[in-house]
Amino acid sequence: MNRMGKWVGLCISIGTLAAGSDALAFGNAASGRGERTNPSATSEQIKVEKAKGANAYSVSETYEKAGKLDKKPVIVRGKVVKVSTGIMGKNWVHLRDGSGDSGKGTNNLVVTTQDVPKVGDVVTAKGILYKDKDFGAGYKYKVIVEEATVKQ
Repeated sequence: MNRMGKWVGLCISIGTLAAGSDALAFGNAASGRGERTNPSATSEQIKVEKAKGANAYSVSETYEKAGKLDKKPVIVRGKVVKVSTGIMGKNWVHLRDGSGDSGKGTNNLVVTTQDVPKVGDVVTAKGILYKDKDFGAGYKYKVIVEEATVKQ
């Protein structure tokens, strides 16, 4: 495949990861790339207890404190509502804990990892938080946790 074809494929793959839209986050299985979702997650009532420890935050707190937490380690506990595998050499996991505002997009945290949790699992993710991470082609995350380990 030529460079342009790879670029287009990458852009399409990244598009399936967009966290700001429930239509993209939960309804688009067109990527065909190891994507698993929970279609009822948009209306499901989720309540997960916050992780313990000095670097522990709720999903909404990662957005509220993003400026202070940029490039720092965080621990977040949440329910896995979507997993996209093998995109850009990593797995993309969407976590929700019941905090945040779906209208503002602060209720869903994207975590990149080499681990592959199952949709529906309640997990603890430990990684580095990045604020305003831009992957190019218009795919920018207000908050993302990268290089994470994800454990049940």
